[in-house]
Amino acid sequence: MNVANNYQANIDLIHSNLVVDKSFDIVERNFIVGGRSSVLYFLNGFIKDAIMEEILKSFFKITPETMNSYKTIDDFINNKVSHVSVKTETDLDKILIALLSGQTIMYVDGYDSFILLDLRTYPGSDSSKPEKEKTLRGGRDGFIEKLVFNAGFIRRRIRDPRLVFDIHQVGNVSKTDVCIAYIDGVADKKVLDLIIDSISKVDIKALTLSDQSLVDVMCTKNWLNPFPKVRFTERPDVAAAHIVEGKIIIIVDNSPNVIILPTGIFDFLQDINDYYFPLFTGNYLRIVRNFVMLATILLTPVYLMIVNGNIFIPSYFDFLKPQEEFALPLLGQFMLLEFAVDILKLAGLNTPSPLGSAMSLIGGLILGDYAVKTGWFIPQSILYMSIVTIGDFTQPSIEMNFALKFARMILLILCGFFGFWGFIGGIIFILIVMASTKTIAGDKYFYPLIPFNWKALKNLLFRTRISNDVQ
Repeated sequence: MNVANNYQANIDLIHSNLVVDKSFDIVERNFIVGGRSSVLYFLNGFIKDAIMEEILKSFFKITPETMNSYKTIDDFINNKVSHVSVKTETDLDKILIALLSGQTIMYVDGYDSFILLDLRTYPGSDSSKPEKEKTLRGGRDGFIEKLVFNAGFIRRRIRDPRLVFDIHQVGNVSKTDVCIAYIDGVADKKVLDLIIDSISKVDIKALTLSDQSLVDVMCTKNWLNPFPKVRFTERPDVAAAHIVEGKIIIIVDNSPNVIILPTGIFDFLQDINDYYFPLFTGNYLRIVRNFVMLATILLTPVYLMIVNGNIFIPSYFDFLKPQEEFALPLLGQFMLLEFAVDILKLAGLNTPSPLGSAMSLIGGLILGDYAVKTGWFIPQSILYMSIVTIGDFTQPSIEMNFALKFARMILLILCGFFGFWGFIGGIIFILIVMASTKTIAGDKYFYPLIPFNWKALKNLLFRTRISNDVQ
């Protein structure tokens, strides 16, 4: 489809094919060049401001007489556009792709073509490397504390005219910018309206803790439930992939993380590394990680029941049982170790980087060795707790890590006091809590298992082939 040779007709054409009014990062600049109405479109954060300023200055100096002497768009470019990388285009689709890839498009009334100016500067150099969601392959860029650049990271990966960055302000004092990113027509309209309505009703002085403050005021119910109702990511590729799938992303200014909505329990079974390796390898990594996640919940409670004689094991597994006497009950040992691990994590966070390795060695080796020698712990309790601690790091979500930790501690306490039936009761209790949990959108936490949707469940349980489906 070709553009018109009329100013207003072309503006209407752009607005009908692009979400200019909805998305804050698509900037429209109307001005007069030599007595003619003109318009510029560009992506916020993608242009070189100094060059743009110089070009606009040269345009403002053009008189109507001079402008009328340029009969064609090529005459105008050759005489008044000083930038090196410039060309004309009449095809609307190519014009939109150029804009969404970071170029500046310009139209001057009376001509039959748009001017494409390549003033791009990508925000990638300002990115930070992800600290938590690391990958052996794939991008090394991560979100930063600047909302405009974070939107640019996503826009670089999704050049779809329907991609919307809807900006709001939250906080009576802070007036923090909060951006809702989604693809118009792909994201669930009901969920989108619910999220927009929820954000618009937030009444808070300031988002002092950025994204977590927003989540706290959006999730006011069931605050005793530790299972996370949102998922955070610091990777633009993860955010872009979820947007394409129909999810909604919330970007909060001053935060290096974005929020993924809606989120259920099965969304935490995925990891970025699954998709940067071949299908077989990706499935292997996912199965191993999910098996380890399940093992971290059950390992210490099951071992506690074995030692207490609550469950029978064959004689050739007797080596699992401690041979020496121990003064402190095994339940007490595991609970103390749970707290000790968290203390070491907190100490590591507040320890200067050069001393971090030394702190880990002191905490892990010296303290552990002396704790065994003095009779506080048995080697088996430290061994299994170490396995659990290492397994916790296979789950990229910190929030889910703590939820699983609390579930494990509940099972330990119930197994310690009530044995096997305490274990069964604990499992049932945890499943009931998870089943009764609702996402921010009001969906079941177990979706797509409850209600059952095999196609969606299969994609979450296994790494499937990339399809050619276009929504």
